[in-house]
Order: sequence, then structure tokens, then C-alpha cells
Amino acid sequence: MNAEKALKWALFAYVALAFAFIFTPVIWSFIFSFNSDRFPSLPLGSFSLKWYETVLSRPEILQAAVTSLTVAICTSLLATFIGFCTAYTDFRYHFMFKQAYLALAMLPPTIPLIIMALAMLSWLAQIGLSGQVISIIISHTVLAAPFAMAVIRLRLNDMDPNLEAASWNLGASEWRAMREVVIPFAMPSIIAALCLTAAVSFDEFAVAWFVSGLNKTIPVVILEILQGNVDPQINAIGTFVFIISIALIVTAQMLMLSKGGKKEATQ
Repeated sequence: MNAEKALKWALFAYVALAFAFIFTPVIWSFIFSFNSDRFPSLPLGSFSLKWYETVLSRPEILQAAVTSLTVAICTSLLATFIGFCTAYTDFRYHFMFKQAYLALAMLPPTIPLIIMALAMLSWLAQIGLSGQVISIIISHTVLAAPFAMAVIRLRLNDMDPNLEAASWNLGASEWRAMREVVIPFAMPSIIAALCLTAAVSFDEFAVAWFVSGLNKTIPVVILEILQGNVDPQINAIGTFVFIISIALIVTAQMLMLSKGGKKEATQ
């Protein structure tokens, strides 16, 4: 019993240290965003909102925020739709080269981002879409769709395949069965996929930097500010990005681990 308790406390300490290692820089960035001093140093200066006021007064940063939000919303919708279609194909159908089809669907996240960015830039330039907001949306959709597929696929694997067949036997068409059986069952994972893919798009930098042109996203603006010198505006912008990203990730995680979702999966 003592050994089990010691192991439990050791695991707890390990998790606590891991979280401290990950979140301590974020917490200090949040604290320094309210510091009146220009340089992040101790002791802290007085409490101030001037860096947030500076950020909000810069039209290029506000435009980048609008671009990032627009791209994230469009990407999440497209990536989740593609991810659902791919996951449902895997769930429902058996065909030749299915494993190759799934491997290809999951390929984009395994490709180095620089190579992906160069490939997307070359392809988009060939079709005349380079340097536009749609360029970022297309590129981020390619990157995010596999994440949506993985999340929705996990949910559909818990579904009894006979449920859909039973609805067909009761007179429902394939589209009605999809609308009233499959989609409601998969809805928690669909919403989770929307949140996850939006977070992936909102945080992505490398590909956006190559294909965005003058339509900069928040991560691209952060890099441009950092190229000059240490600027406390970064802490304010970083706090904004972190809050949005962590909110989306936590929402997705809660949906995937919700008791309601588990109960439905066991029925």
C-alpha cells in the first residue's frame, strides 16, 4: 500500500513539474504584459495596461487578428467537413487500398512545415492564389483536416454499425440516416474537431508566413515585431493568443471526455 501511495505521489509530482515547465514561461509572459517597464526584469514596475492599449491602437495588429480569426473559422469548418467525410468513409466502407487511403489522409502533419510551406507556395502561385487570405485557408485546411479526421474517427469507432443499417430497414434513406443517426452520435467529436482545428490554424506560423503575402496573421506579426528588438507588446499579444488557443483546446478536450459522450458510446 505504501509503495502504491509513493508511486501515486511520484506520478503527481512528475505531472506537476511537467506542467510547471510548460506553463511557467506563459505565466511570466502574462505577468510582464501588465508591467509598466519596457524590459522584462525583476523587480517589476507598476501595474499598467499601456501595452494592451498600444496593441489595440495599432491597425495592423487588429487587421492581423481579424485575418487570423477569419482564417481559423473558415479552416475549422472546411477541415472538419473533410475530416468527417474521411472518417465516415473509413467507418462505413471497405475497399481496395483502404490503408493507403488512410495513410495519405494522415500524411500532412508528418511533413516538415518548411517543406509543406514551400510546396503550398509553389502550388498556389501556379493557380494564381498566392498571397491571399484564401491561400492561408487552403494551406491550413490541408494541415488541420487530419486532426479532425482522427478526433471524429475515434468517436465513430464507438458506434454500433448496425444502428445505421437498422435505420435503413425502418425506411430511412441514406441521407436521413446520416442526418438523424450518424451526425447526432458524432456531434461531440465534430464540435471538438471544430475547436481543435481552429486552434491549430490560429497558432500556425510557418506556412502562413510563406503564403500570406500582405495578409498577415497574428503569429506572423509577432515574428516581425521580434525581429526588431525586445518589445513588451509581444507579451500582450501572446496573452491574447494563449487565451484563445487554450480555450479552444480545453473545450475540445472536455467534449471528448464528457460523461454524456461516454454514456452514449456505451449504449
